[in-house]
Amino acid sequence: MVRKLRLITGLILFAYVTLHFFNHMAGLWSLQAMNATRDVIHAPWWSPVGTAVLYGALAIHIALALYAIYQRRRLNIPFEEGLQLVLGLAIPLLLIGHVLGTRTAWQMFDMKVDYVTVLAAQWHVDPWNGIKQIAIFFAAWVHGCIGIYRWLRLKPWYGAWQPVLFALALLIPAMSLAGAMQGAQAVVAMASDPAWFEQFKLRVRWMDAYEYAQYIQMRDYFTIGFVTLVLAAFGLRYVRAAVERWRGIVRLTYDDGSAIQFPPGRSILDASRASNIPHASVCGGRGRCSTCRVRITKGIENLPDPSAAEQKVLDRVNAGIQVRLACQARPAGGEIEVMRLLPTSAKPEDGFPRPGYLQGQEREIAILFADIRSFTKLSEKKLPYDVVFLLNRYFDSMGSAVSDCGGHLDKFIGDGVMALFGIEDGAEAGSKAALAAAREMGLRIAELNRALANDLEEPLRIGIGIHCGPAIVGAMGFGDTVSVTAVGDSVNTASRLETQTKEFAAELVVSNHTVELSGVDLSGFAEEEVEIRGRTEPLSVRVITAARDLPEQASIKKNGR
Repeated sequence: MVRKLRLITGLILFAYVTLHFFNHMAGLWSLQAMNATRDVIHAPWWSPVGTAVLYGALAIHIALALYAIYQRRRLNIPFEEGLQLVLGLAIPLLLIGHVLGTRTAWQMFDMKVDYVTVLAAQWHVDPWNGIKQIAIFFAAWVHGCIGIYRWLRLKPWYGAWQPVLFALALLIPAMSLAGAMQGAQAVVAMASDPAWFEQFKLRVRWMDAYEYAQYIQMRDYFTIGFVTLVLAAFGLRYVRAAVERWRGIVRLTYDDGSAIQFPPGRSILDASRASNIPHASVCGGRGRCSTCRVRITKGIENLPDPSAAEQKVLDRVNAGIQVRLACQARPAGGEIEVMRLLPTSAKPEDGFPRPGYLQGQEREIAILFADIRSFTKLSEKKLPYDVVFLLNRYFDSMGSAVSDCGGHLDKFIGDGVMALFGIEDGAEAGSKAALAAAREMGLRIAELNRALANDLEEPLRIGIGIHCGPAIVGAMGFGDTVSVTAVGDSVNTASRLETQTKEFAAELVVSNHTVELSGVDLSGFAEEEVEIRGRTEPLSVRVITAARDLPEQASIKKNGR
């Protein structure tokens, strides 16, 4: 609820600032255009309802900012968060004088406040106020843009629109400043005539000395009040810390063996960061991105149940019952052991809904291994550039064969290829797709040999092994190398079937189990029994001399499944 309220009030205030900037742009035409635009744009905000919404949003947003300060367990926060916090605290201090000098002067002193009045006060009477006004709106704009960015970057579509939004974030304030400066230049030119300026002050009912003293007094009172609230928010943090220390400690152990202690009530994420333990958190600990999630391996009973908001985020990423958001999980005491599920380099997209298998599931899939025969001998006779060129052509052909048949290209290993089939579609569809990919590989290696006939002393030959069985599938790796892969006995079996192609002088060896699941008739090909290291029983396989000779029924395309 707090996050939604902060977002809603922030959007209201950002909308007001944006419209104000558009109003400033009218200064590129004339002062009359600025005032005319002002009457249209600001009319809703001047109504009783609009005034209540605007100032209510401002008051609530400030209150939530102070509450956020109180809630923070540490002040050594990332630069982006720190900048937003500093700007958020600076805006009210800078804004108090402007609000009192416009709204209050208009309502209390019956002063006519329009753009000419404001620009004259800022750039003719006291240019320092003009500089301060620029600081106000640019501080509000940057603060709002950071908030908008932190909100939108968790949306799947944000990446495509980011360049457009970034351009608007630069263009709008630039044009606004240009319009305001042109309007100010016109006002200063008119006010340089003392007679005009004296008549102008009479016409708008300029504040006299007594009224101005009242204005200054009110400004000082509001400033002191706000500073007092900020100091109180920071001070209460230390009071709370003292209370928590009195209540006891939580002992937290991580998957790498490191351990820390902290008072109950502090979130796991705050405790990690306070102890300089790396922990991912794209949204800054606001419970929106899920990148800080951990698996509780011990002591889950020491944690309160997840709130409705936390549970919603956990459900979005198909998290198990032992998975919690580190930024929301606040142990009440005792011993807790956790496993961080994402690397510290986690990106916004890691918080998007993902298939359950990415977190680790056992699935029956088809695994394909392919390798170039006698590649070491081949590469010894070629320059490094030629080897790289040849491998890239080969990988392009084999990779496209896999993807065209709906497979997942797991990795390239030297001159070898590993691919997975049926992760989402099941074992039967995966087995048929794997055979289709093998047939395509056979056809494309023949095409590649024809294309490179003048560059090769002898044609390229490949060996392909395919097996379908249970394997653990998930996103594995470190940092930027994280990818979907599979591990298990079935993967080892497929790899060893690929090596069996050398023994049979064949291009493809596929397990009978895979053939049966695929529904493809391979009765015309030789059936053999092979010994697989690690298996107690021999494995029945089909041996295909040339993979391109697989029957047409094995042919399948991704778009035609």
